[in-house]
Amino acid sequence: MPSKLDDLVLRVEAVLFASGRPLSVKEIGAALAIEDYRPVLQAVRTLEKAYSNRQSAIEVRRVGDRYALQLQEQYVTTVHAVTPVELAPRTVKALTLIAYHQPLLQSVLVRMIGDVAYEEVQHLRGVGLVHTEPKGSTLELTTTRRFAEYFGISSTRAEEIRRFLEQKLGVPPAAPTPDGAAPTPPEPAPSEPEVPSAVTDPPAPPAEAAEGEPSAATP
Repeated sequence: MPSKLDDLVLRVEAVLFASGRPLSVKEIGAALAIEDYRPVLQAVRTLEKAYSNRQSAIEVRRVGDRYALQLQEQYVTTVHAVTPVELAPRTVKALTLIAYHQPLLQSVLVRMIGDVAYEEVQHLRGVGLVHTEPKGSTLELTTTRRFAEYFGISSTRAEEIRRFLEQKLGVPPAAPTPDGAAPTPPEPAPSEPEVPSAVTDPPAPPAEAAEGEPSAATP
């Protein structure tokens, strides 16, 4: 990174670092008490360029209309040994949806659970349970080998993971939909058995994709 950067750029960097989740330019400006978004946007772009021009395991990643300060993908596995896996209920819900409907577009996950999806994807990626791949203006989400190991699943194949979730939810297998979209799991049986907390919330069906944007497809 250049030895001297504008003070606003450094303040934007501090906000992104402290937030731990992607922020929009408006949110960054609000945190810095700056109403005019234009200098904030310019500072974000300067910071993005500064990181790309230096050797660093950190990058500024654009996620939809938000920006995040995060590890580059190739270094995520390096920190697994020191990264605690703490899954709040809403994180478990996001992870279950991703696991069941993978590959799932982040834009579809946002329509399922709201803007909190951005924060949850960032957290799940950070602890190595979810892999992200740029897909147009959004990200494609899949689970990782660490996810399978963490939950004791013998396979990393999407269909095997889906079958595992169906069995743990105590419901019959869901039939694929005619249009090829990810199948919707049926409602749990009345006498649902006790299952690990990671799979207690059955996934909801993905909302209909916006015109021009592909739906999450069944693997």
